[in-house]
Amino acid sequence: MFDLLYAICDRLRRRSYAGNHGRIGEDMAHRFLRRQGCTVVARNYRARSGAGEIDLVVWHGPALAFVEVKTRSSDDHGPPDAAVDQEKRLALERTAREYSRRSGIEWEQTRFDIVSILLKKPIQIEWQRDAFR
Repeated sequence: MFDLLYAICDRLRRRSYAGNHGRIGEDMAHRFLRRQGCTVVARNYRARSGAGEIDLVVWHGPALAFVEVKTRSSDDHGPPDAAVDQEKRLALERTAREYSRRSGIEWEQTRFDIVSILLKKPIQIEWQRDAFR
């Protein structure tokens, strides 16, 4: 029942966000991670310091995962996760440290995940746990 509703919402969202692959991908990753047993606690978290943004913050078991979502319409220019370079990783880490400090979460309880989404038929979603440190 819910799968049908999600499918309808996806089609409507694609029309309203045509060309905004990032927003579509974040919606898909959000639902995908929830189906995998994660609890989403924040979406598009921005640090007060202006250090950056984290797409999704989720609890997965005992670990708090900071998730970067990368969405592409094709893999012609490489896989989506290849866009998470060293500069992006540093910005994510600064923002994640601020989040964990403000939330009182021990840094050892955290990890960084990447969800890669290819918007071709069929849609491909890959979740890399503990993608970098």
